[in-house]
Amino acid sequence: TAGVKKDIEKLYEAVPQLVNVFKIKEKIGEGTFSSVYLATAQLQTGYEEKMALKHLIPTSHPLRIAAELQCLTVAGGQDNVMGVKYCFRKNDHVVIVMPYLEHESFLDILNSLSFEEVREYMFNLFKALRRIHHFGIVHRDVKPSNFLYNRQLKKYALVDFGLAQGTPDTKIELLKTAHSEDQQGSCLQPNPIVALGNGVSLSVTAPKQIAQQSASKAADRRSSSLSKVQMKQGRGGKEDSVHHSVQRSVFGERNFNVYSSTYQETSSTKLIKQSKMIDVSSRKLVTKKKIVSTKTVSNGAARKAASGCPLNLLCDCYATDRVCSVCLSRRQQVAPRAGTPGFRAPEVLTKCPTQTTAIDMWSAGIIFLSLLSGRYPFFKASDDLTALAQIMTVRGSRETIQAARTFGKSVVCTQVVPTQNLRTLCEKLRGTNSSCKRSQGEGPSRSGSSTALPLAADKPCTPEPLGKQIQRLESFQEGDVALEMKTTDMKGWDQVPDEAYDLLDKLLDLNPATRITAKEALLHPFFKDVRL
Repeated sequence: TAGVKKDIEKLYEAVPQLVNVFKIKEKIGEGTFSSVYLATAQLQTGYEEKMALKHLIPTSHPLRIAAELQCLTVAGGQDNVMGVKYCFRKNDHVVIVMPYLEHESFLDILNSLSFEEVREYMFNLFKALRRIHHFGIVHRDVKPSNFLYNRQLKKYALVDFGLAQGTPDTKIELLKTAHSEDQQGSCLQPNPIVALGNGVSLSVTAPKQIAQQSASKAADRRSSSLSKVQMKQGRGGKEDSVHHSVQRSVFGERNFNVYSSTYQETSSTKLIKQSKMIDVSSRKLVTKKKIVSTKTVSNGAARKAASGCPLNLLCDCYATDRVCSVCLSRRQQVAPRAGTPGFRAPEVLTKCPTQTTAIDMWSAGIIFLSLLSGRYPFFKASDDLTALAQIMTVRGSRETIQAARTFGKSVVCTQVVPTQNLRTLCEKLRGTNSSCKRSQGEGPSRSGSSTALPLAADKPCTPEPLGKQIQRLESFQEGDVALEMKTTDMKGWDQVPDEAYDLLDKLLDLNPATRITAKEALLHPFFKDVRL
C-alpha cells in the first residue's frame, strides 16, 4: 500500500546505512514500540538472504534498547530463541536485524492443528522459555504472535524482548539497570472504579506490611490501596448458532460471562468517573514515607501539610467490596504490569511487586488452553480486575482468593464461583466430548452430549446470570458435530491423554511459587514421546 511504501522510504531516510545493504520488501508487523519489515540482504556469494528488520520507535529509552539487544545476543540463537545478526543506528533511530522465519498466523492454523502438532509446539515453547529463564530473563509478553512457528519446517522462534525484565540474579547486566529505571519511572494513578452491574463485586487489597515498608503501625496494615470492580450478569437470552471455523474469545471485550454472548450496554454499565480528581501532592495520608512528594519540602512543611489527617486514621472499607475516600487518596502500589491483556498472570493483575519467570509460564498456559479448546483469544477484558474475574470463572473464586493470600493480596468476591474441570471445559468448547475416547479407561464427561459454545453473536441478546452460564452449555445435535469435527479424521483430538490437562493445570497454578517451571514442564509425562 501507499502508506507502507511511505514508511519504508522514511526508514531509509532515517537510517541511510540500510540502503546499501538491504532491499526492504514489505512491513510484516507493527506494535506499540516497533515496526518489523521483511528485507533481503545481498550476500557476497550472490545469494539473497531474507532478514527481519525491527525499527524501534525513536522515543525508546537507550537503556531499554541496549537491554533488548543483550537478551538477543546472550540468550538468542539457540533453543528456539531468536538471535540477532546486525544493529544499525542513526541518531535516535535504531534497527535490529534478525534472521527471518517464515511463519503461520496462529489464528489461521488453530483449528487445523493435530494434537501431536500441539504437543510439539508446546515442547518447543518450553525449550525457549527454559533457555531465557536460565539467563534470568522474564520475557513478560509470551503469546502466539511472539512465538513464531513454521509448520512445514517445524521451526520455532521466541521473539520480542522489548518488555523483558531481569530476575534478581539475572545474567543480563543491562536488565538489572533497566528494571530499576522502570521502577523509578512508574507513575501514580487513582484507583479505577468500574461498574458493570450488580451481580458480582470484586476487590483487591494490598496489605500494608508489603505495600509500604515504612508503614509499621497496625492501623496502616489494616488500611490498604483498594481497587474495585463490579460485574453484572444480565438475564438469560437466546444464543446464536455456532460457526466452528470462526475464532472468537470465550470472553467478550465487555463480557464477564464465561461463555460468549452479546452484551447490551445500559446506562449503568458505563465507566463511573471519579467525582473529584485528587492532586498527587495531596496524597499524604497515613504512611510517613509517602508524606512528602518532592525532596524540596522540609520536614516541618511536611508535618504541617499532613496535620489535617491523623496518622492513626483508619479506613472503613478493608476487605469489603467498596472503596472509601481514605483509600482513594492513597498512593497506588507500584508494580510491573507490562504484557498483553488476556495473557497476564494473577500476580500481575493484582500488582504483586515481586514477579518472577512464573508469569511467562502462566502465559504459556493460556496458549496451551487456547490450543486445547480451539479458542483464541481465550480471555479478553478491558481492565485488570475484569481479567482477574474471568480467570476466577475457570479456576474458581475460592482458589483465587487463597492463592492471592500467598503473595500478600486480599481479594474479595461477593459470589462464589466454582472451578471448572479443564478437560470438560476444553472438550465442550472444541465440540469433541461426545466422541472422545478416553485414555486409561476413563468414562465420559459429566455432560453426556457433545456441546459447543456460541462463537458469533450477530443478534443482540441479554446474557444469562454467571452461575447459569457456567453450569449450562447448549448442546449440539449429532449431525452438527459430524459437520464440524469429522469422526474419520479427528487428528488425535479423540485421544487427548490426561497428562495434557495435568500439565495445563500446573501451568495455570494460581500460586506463582508452586507453578511449574519450564525445566520441569519439559520433563512432564505429557512430553515422554517427544523427548524420545
